[in-house]
Amino acid sequence: MSYVMDLRKIVGSRPLVITGASVIVLDKNSRLLLQLRKDNNCWGLAGGSLEPGETLEEVAKRELLEETGLAANDLRLFNIYSGDEFYYKYPHGDEVFNVITAYICTDYDGELTVDNEEVNDLRFFHVHEIPSNISPPDRKVLKEYINSI
Repeated sequence: MSYVMDLRKIVGSRPLVITGASVIVLDKNSRLLLQLRKDNNCWGLAGGSLEPGETLEEVAKRELLEETGLAANDLRLFNIYSGDEFYYKYPHGDEVFNVITAYICTDYDGELTVDNEEVNDLRFFHVHEIPSNISPPDRKVLKEYINSI
């Protein structure tokens, strides 16, 4: 997130429009992978912000590998999200209006590995067992995905 951090040095915590990607990872039993985030202690999808020159698919793959240890072999576009519902104020005060491209990944390699800088835990959940404390930027994405199956 070096690009965003560089911007933050200039604008402080004022709202920024941030483009990024998230990944709905499904195991062979159709369980969803969620990560327990360190910043807000909520469960959410792997994902993050676009760096200059990256494609959205590249950021999805990069963030998935960094945060979970899984390497996506294939991603399928699920939906693109933006608007007031995707405003978020981080616990440390930074404000963003997210533009999120969500992908589905069922073909991946690797072993789950927690990124100790950003993540407290990684777990697969059946859709009827999703925790209630979902990270705000991921709520609509997860709800729409669950309603689509």
